[in-house]
Amino acid sequence: MHKGSCLCGDVRFRIDGPMRSITACHCRQCRKQSGHLWAVTSAAKDDLRFDCDDGLTWYRASTAARRGFCNRCGSTLFWKPDGEPRICITAASLDEPTGLRLEKHVFVADKGDYYDIDDGLPQHDADG
Repeated sequence: MHKGSCLCGDVRFRIDGPMRSITACHCRQCRKQSGHLWAVTSAAKDDLRFDCDDGLTWYRASTAARRGFCNRCGSTLFWKPDGEPRICITAASLDEPTGLRLEKHVFVADKGDYYDIDDGLPQHDADG
């Protein structure tokens, strides 16, 4: 089991199942939402349980997905594609130790011009 929360604690959750390795997304939407790249894991939506969701607000980010964030402290927490059984969870919202590792970079064709990716991990121009 993994636990996580937003910065202020108005959203606290746990994941009672396996999570995939971390993916770094460099698409423009993720960069705008987070202020840089977005590092996420994912889990089965049915494995996500909330201990507190007082501050949780969902924003329709596109015609394909919603983004979950805390309406008190502003922490970005989730990305939920419509009709999918999985939910993406920001790596930084998880309590440590996570036991997870960064696995790959996606949408690198959209990355910001102010940084380089030189960690040797696989890079994909789109979702990989």
